[in-house]
Parts: sequence; C-alpha cells; structure tokens
Amino acid sequence: MRAVIADTGPLYAEADRSDQYHQRSQTELLKINQENLAVLVPYPIYLEAHKLVLYASGFQAAIAFSNRLALQTNLLNPTPEDYQAALELTNRFPDQRITLFDAVTAVLAMQMMLPVWTYDFHFEVMGIPVWR
Repeated sequence: MRAVIADTGPLYAEADRSDQYHQRSQTELLKINQENLAVLVPYPIYLEAHKLVLYASGFQAAIAFSNRLALQTNLLNPTPEDYQAALELTNRFPDQRITLFDAVTAVLAMQMMLPVWTYDFHFEVMGIPVWR
C-alpha cells in the first residue's frame, strides 16, 4: 500500500484557516491525492486533532472534521503492545518532549515502514522518515 501516516499538525492545519500551516497542508493534500497515497490516521492522532478543532472552532466544526476524517482516511488502532513500545521509545530521548501521541505514531510508522506526514521535528529525532 502506498500511504503516509498523518500526524496531528497537518490534519489540524487543514481544518483551521487561521493556522500558520493551513496553505501548506492544502498544497500537500493535493500532492497526496496526485500521488494516489492513502492517508492513515492513528486513533490517538484522530482524538488529539478532534480536541484541537473542538477547542478552536467549537462543537459543530469538530464533529464535521471528525466525520470527514473518518470517511476520507484509514484509521489505525494501536495495540497495547504499540503503546508499550511507544513508552519505551520516549524513554530513549529524555532530553526531548516527545509525546505519546507522537511515539505511538512513530511505532506504527516503523512497523508499517511508512513515512509520517508531520510538521514536528521530533519524528526526525526518533529516526522516522518524514513525508514531504
């Protein structure tokens, strides 16, 4: 499968026109579609992005955003072992503020050998290929 795993940043930027990365996310979505790539979204990222849209734009916007993501992407459900591996991964970088959201996404990316669509430098710190 030709795919990218999405991080919260680009998903949120696509939804919020005032976000500094909004135009970039729009351009990248066009490229994703042109390259016929599937977008995979880990459930923790789906939940985090929903929260950000809810707090920034309200209930209706968050529901519309979540429904759109559920229809247009493939949601990934990490296993308990993936969460444990993510915690172990964060422990390898005590000098960084790597969230479990990012670490779970990194674990899935490593397992699936896919790049992550992100604006967060922590993925490069963890040695995860970033899609550009």
